[in-house]
Amino acid sequence: MPELTMPTLGADMVAGRLLTWHVAPGDRVRRGDIMATVDTDKAEIDIESFDEGVVDTLVVAPGTKVPVGTVLATLRPADAPQAAAAASAPPAPPAPPAGPAPVPPPVVPTPVVAVAVVPAPADGPAGRRRVSPLARRMAGALGVDLDRVTGSGPGGVIVGDDVRAAAAGTATEAVPAPAPPAPAAEAAPPAGAARRSDAERRASLRAAVAALMARSKREIPHFSVQQTIDLSAATAWLQAYNQQRPPAQRLLPAAVLLRAVVLAARDVPGLNGTYEEGILTAAPRVDLGVAIALRDGGIIAPAIPGADALALPELMTALRGLTARARRGVLRGADAAGASITVTNLGDQGADLVQGVIFPPQVALVGFGRIAERPLARDGMVGARPSVIATLTADHRVSDGHAASRLLVAVDRHLQEPDAL
Repeated sequence: MPELTMPTLGADMVAGRLLTWHVAPGDRVRRGDIMATVDTDKAEIDIESFDEGVVDTLVVAPGTKVPVGTVLATLRPADAPQAAAAASAPPAPPAPPAGPAPVPPPVVPTPVVAVAVVPAPADGPAGRRRVSPLARRMAGALGVDLDRVTGSGPGGVIVGDDVRAAAAGTATEAVPAPAPPAPAAEAAPPAGAARRSDAERRASLRAAVAALMARSKREIPHFSVQQTIDLSAATAWLQAYNQQRPPAQRLLPAAVLLRAVVLAARDVPGLNGTYEEGILTAAPRVDLGVAIALRDGGIIAPAIPGADALALPELMTALRGLTARARRGVLRGADAAGASITVTNLGDQGADLVQGVIFPPQVALVGFGRIAERPLARDGMVGARPSVIATLTADHRVSDGHAASRLLVAVDRHLQEPDAL
């Protein structure tokens, strides 16, 4: 039976709070339909269905905080036999409530996760547990007692999957099947949980970004290379392109820069991926993160998934939509699912140069300053030409100056051939 689970919306997310359901038992859903909205430290996220069918059971009640991977709802095929269809009748789910071990009267538990995992003997010197940084962060966020988790990593080290499995196992017990009694009388979705105020959301976002950036500088040995790129060809091409189109179809210089990074990331795959628990994983496609400054303060870096499969006009459309959703504070699940490389652009703020901080577990970040006329030499002559200073910040654990320079050279090469973008 298909399941809707709490997705991993970014590498630093370990749990989310269900805000509201947009469906009720018995509703038909298609791929891409919004089923629920969850609240993370950074934004509210609309969760889409990846399957088609009929909503069978809503497992988690609004207001409940659960770890990633927790089952939120189940679907059944539209042509399922009548026995399965009975599960969506108003009186709540059928037999299961009377089945396993009874749960105390407060059916909707407080979102505190306690772990019921067989205790593991302490290992390492002086009884210290060996815990990966990811597992330790997850344990802190989910309230997991690491002394009660058995490590499955090399030499018994506790890794993220161990904590996730432990927390998810307990959350399953803590959120019984009859949790969603709300969708009863009419086929209306249950009432949503109280949303945080704008001030609370801004404070939460800043705290989350601060924690992520502190982790990045603490764990990642950053290094940077930079290059001044002549944009004469790109700006002339962009001007001619936009003159032939209505305003709604015109391109911004930012889209041209993003497209060049996407193609360069495909050319230098070693910088397009993630590094976790000592393993570098090259991404099979370019999921492009875009750092977006929010009007009320703070920054968020949602992703354009599969950006390398988008033509330049499609990339421009995706960028407009992503920016609008991010500034409204309501993203889609695909927006927040994690990037393989991120771009930050401070050109509109007047900065000539930006050396960004890598978003873990990514291994590279490309920064662009403002486009301005600068003295550049060409064919033995110095003249004022439109140009941009591009900076690549990379993780020295998995890369070096040679690979970083190759990526910037590739960005430059693609910008000198705008017709091929």
